Amino acid sequence: MFEDAPATLLIMIVVGAAASYMWRAFGVVLSGRFDPDGPAIRWVGCVAYGILAALIARMVLLPVGSLASTPTAMRLVCVAVALAVFYLTRRNLLLGVVAGGGSLTLLSFLY
Repeated sequence: MFEDAPATLLIMIVVGAAASYMWRAFGVVLSGRFDPDGPAIRWVGCVAYGILAALIARMVLLPVGSLASTPTAMRLVCVAVALAVFYLTRRNLLLGVVAGGGSLTLLSFLY
C-alpha cells in the first residue's frame, strides 16, 4: 500500500514547485516590460492598499474570534497608534503594524 508513497510525494513536491516557480518566472519576464512609475503599476499599488484598508476595517469593526472580546474603543485606539507610528516613521509599514499589534497586546493585558 505504501510502496509508491515516496515516489508520489516526490511528484507532488515537483509539481507544486513547478506551479509556484512558473508564476514567478512569468512575473520576472513581464517585469521588464512595465514602467515602474506608469499608471498600471500605480493602479496595482492602489488596489493593494485598498484591500489592506478593507481587511483592517473589517477586523476593527466586525472582528471574529478572540478579537471580538476586546472593546471597539480599544481596537480604534490601536489603529490610531499604528497610523501615527506609520506616518511618524516616514510610512514604514512594518513599524506601523508592530506598533498596532504591540499596543493591542499591551492594552489587552491592562484591560
